[in-house]
This record gives sequence, structure tokens and C-alpha cells, in this order.
Amino acid sequence: MDMRHLRYFIAIAEEGSLSKAAERLNVAQPALSQHMRNIEEDLKVTLLFRSSRGVQLTEAGKRLLEHGRLVVESFEQLFDIVGGTEVELSGEVRFGLPGTVSQVLSARLIDEASRRYPKIRLRIAEAMSGFIFDWLREGKVDIAVLYRARETRGLALTPVLSEELRLFAAPGMGVGAAQPGVDAVRYADAIDLPLIVPSPGHGLRDLLDEMALSHCETPLNARTEIDSYAPIKTLVEQGLGYSILPAMAIKAETEAGRLVSWRIGEPDLRRQLLVATPADRPMSSATKAIENLTMEMLSRLVGEGIWDARLLHAARDAPRS
Repeated sequence: MDMRHLRYFIAIAEEGSLSKAAERLNVAQPALSQHMRNIEEDLKVTLLFRSSRGVQLTEAGKRLLEHGRLVVESFEQLFDIVGGTEVELSGEVRFGLPGTVSQVLSARLIDEASRRYPKIRLRIAEAMSGFIFDWLREGKVDIAVLYRARETRGLALTPVLSEELRLFAAPGMGVGAAQPGVDAVRYADAIDLPLIVPSPGHGLRDLLDEMALSHCETPLNARTEIDSYAPIKTLVEQGLGYSILPAMAIKAETEAGRLVSWRIGEPDLRRQLLVATPADRPMSSATKAIENLTMEMLSRLVGEGIWDARLLHAARDAPRS
């Protein structure tokens, strides 16, 4: 007798009829009758008393029904236990985040994860998006938020949001007659300014270069190259040049009046934020839980207006942890 036979017996006992059980199981009644005879032969007992009014359980049948249900329920729970849905999630999850994302997301994510999954140890590692991409490919982190993937082979990428990139400068520095916070600056005019930007190979810089060549047919004027947003903003604030960064990256400084910014048009300049996990190695249940929670938290940040971005379809449909 195997698990299938046990399920067949339970269905017959619950329906009180071979014909009704056969319909429920989508099994031909003669085949179901043969299965029952095989079970009785294996156990060397009579389980069912058959009559014109259906079937009734013998004493042995009642005992098998009682214990058989427990066996089937325990067997079915194995899938949940192995899948991690019936045990408290635990383990370490290494998460790579760009600095601009980390400053908005990390504290909220750690707090929520500690409440929902107290046995998960969440480690946050900050770096520029390009470095995080390498960490993910090398297995140094389990999950990451990226702005750009140099290649997609071996990665599962889920677009979450699209955010605006803005040109910014110190107060008093202008771009023709364009009013900060009101007018848009053409991308061709923006890249002709003395820019302080990340070096080639960084995700943002590669996007800026590609847009410059495809829409303006000219390289951007990279006067200074620094692979960190903090010193870029410091140098711009000191009046040493202009830069282009995500609106979120300069939100605090513009609200405080230390920087001014312009929208960029022709073309409208935006970039996507992606949640990335390795596709070529198994993902733990703890990592999957943190991935779902990250999608939920990012969606919440956009919905509450904390993150000025457009929520993409994948994030709106993200499962709730």
C-alpha cells in the first residue's frame, strides 16, 4: 500500500460510496475497486462492508481511517516544511544596496524584517551599483538592488520602479534662462556643462554615455570623475561643477536649499531600479522572504511619496510577505 492507495481509501470512507469516490478522484470505478482489494490483501484485513446502499467501514477500516488521515496530513506538511512555509524562517541573508537606496530603505527593511522574521540575520552591504553587481555574480551577496545589469545571464531581475534623473548645481549657478525646479534643460545642453560624474563602468555613467551618444551624438563633458555620490554632491555644492543624479539622491540637499535642480528633457531622463537574485543557484526561503519584503517596502515608499518614482507593474503585483 502506498500514499495513493491510502488517499483512495480515505475518499471512499468519506463518500460512503465507491461510485462517488471514483467521481471525486477521477478514477474509473472498476479500477478503484481493484485498488481496494489490493489494500485489503496487503493488510490481510477487511476494511469495507459492501452493500446495495454503499459501503461501511469495518473496525479495521475505522482504525485505518483514523491513523491514515494523520499519515496523509503529515506527508502533505512535508512540502510546506521543506519549502519553509511551516517553520520559522531563519538563516543569514546578505543584501547589497546602493548608498542612495540604503539611506532610504535599510532602516525600514531591517526593522520590518526583525519583526516578521526574528530568526533571519539580515546583513546590509553598501556600494555603488556596479560593485554590487559583481558581488552578486561572485556569490558574496544573496540579493541586491541594482540600477543596471551589465548582463543578465545567471540573474533573475525584477523591475520595481522608474525614477527621474536631474541636473543639479549650487545655488546661483544657472543654465541659461532655465529656472531651477520649474523649467527643463535639454539633455544636449546638460552634458555640455562641466560635469562631476562617476567614471565609465559605473551603471549611471554608462547610462549617461549611452544617452549622450544615441540622442546627442556627442560625449558628455566629464570634467571630474568620482565613484561616490557623497563627494560628487559636496563638490557641486562648492560650485565646482554640475552633476546628474537621481532625484532621490539630492532630495535632502535641494529641500535644504544647498542645491538647485532642473528636470532634463529631450529625452526625458529616467532609470529603472531592479531587485536581483542569482538564477543559477538555489534561493533559500529566508532570501525569498526578504525579496518579497523588499518589493513591498519599495512599493510602500513610492505610495507614501517618500520616494519620488513611478511604480512599475512587477512591484504593484509583488506578493505580500
